[in-house]
Amino acid sequence: MTQHDPATLYAAHLATLSQRAEQALARGGFDHLVVPSGRLHYQVFDDRDYPYAVNPQFKAWLPLTRVPDSWLVFTPGKRPQVIFHQPFDYWHVVPDAPSGWWVEHFDIHIIRTPQEALALLPGNRARCAVLGEPQSTLGDWVPNNPAPVLDYLDYHRAFKTPYEIALMRQAQVLGVRGHRAAEAAFRNGADEFTIHMAYCQAVGQDATELPYGNIVALNEHAAVLHYTELGRRAPQPLRSFLIDAGASAHGYASDITRTYAAAGHDEFAAMIEAVDQAQQKMCAAVRAGFDYRQLHIDAHLSLMGVLKDFGVIKVSPQTALETGVSAAFFPHGIGHSIGLQVHDVAGFAASDAGGRIERPAGHPYLRLTRPLERDMVVTIEPGVYFIDMLLDEVKKAGHGDAIAWDRVDFFRPYGGIRIEDEVLCTDGEADNLTRPVFAAAAANA
Repeated sequence: MTQHDPATLYAAHLATLSQRAEQALARGGFDHLVVPSGRLHYQVFDDRDYPYAVNPQFKAWLPLTRVPDSWLVFTPGKRPQVIFHQPFDYWHVVPDAPSGWWVEHFDIHIIRTPQEALALLPGNRARCAVLGEPQSTLGDWVPNNPAPVLDYLDYHRAFKTPYEIALMRQAQVLGVRGHRAAEAAFRNGADEFTIHMAYCQAVGQDATELPYGNIVALNEHAAVLHYTELGRRAPQPLRSFLIDAGASAHGYASDITRTYAAAGHDEFAAMIEAVDQAQQKMCAAVRAGFDYRQLHIDAHLSLMGVLKDFGVIKVSPQTALETGVSAAFFPHGIGHSIGLQVHDVAGFAASDAGGRIERPAGHPYLRLTRPLERDMVVTIEPGVYFIDMLLDEVKKAGHGDAIAWDRVDFFRPYGGIRIEDEVLCTDGEADNLTRPVFAAAAANA
């Protein structure tokens, strides 16, 4: 056993969740927390279901991600209960009997049909905070999602327990394995679909298990921020490759991005290296008490410094920021909270009682405005892109003279650059969860 073994850390994690739940219930005036795992969604006019996605509030307590029609019940002062749906079914694979590091901490009830849960749920439904989507309704048990309860739980979910951090480290290892396989496929001239398949094979997860759809973008496709088309023919010549892809570990996500230049494209490779160096400095700035909004603004200035050095813009980074030129090249936020969800909850929360911290003016896509605190895990993902529709807006706004358009023409076929790591916030130096995994993989190759 090691300090990163989730099995040894789970009991303390469960104690933390129980304390949070007890406080949340008190805030809302409820006696019980009831969390359905979620149900299958069926396509309209069809008997085919969409890929199942477990309720994040459920998998926070349990390392279970494929058990629809199950329930968690927490009552302060009592052992938590799991109502575990294990149907009689010869059409589909039935979930294995409960096992693993979590079972000794729960009273477990096996049910064979969803309706059997009704007799096991608390007696007074009005005294229950039921957290889930409307699709999870069972009989009269309709999720009510009371705001005081959700506000409290979501706010504190930003602070990761050692158990959660251990699983997120596992997700990093899986993700890096896939990234290295994807880079190798790119170097061998593969198309986007083949690169994607190499990634999935290396990670050991398919599209329904990965935390989000892989972004696998060759050449100018990297200028589409969420490009997921997976072309079946490699462009010629191959110039660049951007991959934004993660992995899952017992319901916890990784989210990693790297950009590569094809052999012989030295100037774009140099720009990637410059963005990478800037990104590492941004990661190092993550620490308790730092304003994440300021980190976003600082990223704009740093990236515009890169573009200035490469002759793409002709004005100062500060002028580029003030005139909106920087937003044309860096249109998204510097990152977001991550954990049970890729874009984790309560990124704008002013406190555990609600409220909202607004984004800086002119930056509508930043996903996290809370000050950084110890045990938060955030992504740091600066990027520069050559997106015609945004650059046209710069011209329309009267700032076209700020840009060297011949340099834009040179870099446009490469699409863009994004580098993304996950960083654990501490009271001292930032703990980059991603970089050491890449370094270890390279050293062991």
